[in-house]
Amino acid sequence: MFREMRRKRQLLSEEDAVAVLNRGTAGVLALSGDDDYPYAVPLSYVYDGSKIYFHGAKEGHKLDAMRRCEKASFCVVDRDQVVPEEYTSYFRSVIVFGAVRIVEDDTEKLEAIKKLAIKYAPENTDQRLKSAIDREWNPLCVMEMIIHHMTGKEAVELMKKRPKQGT
Repeated sequence: MFREMRRKRQLLSEEDAVAVLNRGTAGVLALSGDDDYPYAVPLSYVYDGSKIYFHGAKEGHKLDAMRRCEKASFCVVDRDQVVPEEYTSYFRSVIVFGAVRIVEDDTEKLEAIKKLAIKYAPENTDQRLKSAIDREWNPLCVMEMIIHHMTGKEAVELMKKRPKQGT
């Protein structure tokens, strides 16, 4: 169903791919947009170990696309160091494929938005977090991506710098 990576030696382990998702602060969600044009939108997100959550307004192109087709991909670029003298970049990225949905249940929505808030403002007190959520609750839409497939890849030059397994 999902293609195998052509350059398998550059494949990140699942552990490394998860680390990229946990480190990242933004990614690009790709959906099937209007008139069959791809629609890719940058978003902040949180990965909770099994799902990815996003937030946004309750209407717009992104939600229309989600309602039309649940299939999506999400890409996080962890590193992109341009190396002009080599005409390349030393990169590390992860692409997740899955199904997206709008979270309708208020309890589930609250848990997801708390995860997002804690990721981006971990020093905030519970009261400050509650106040911010209460203030933004009505116009807030939370979306969930259930992961079906995930791959990560990094430049050969970065792979060579990794410690050898078992040494």
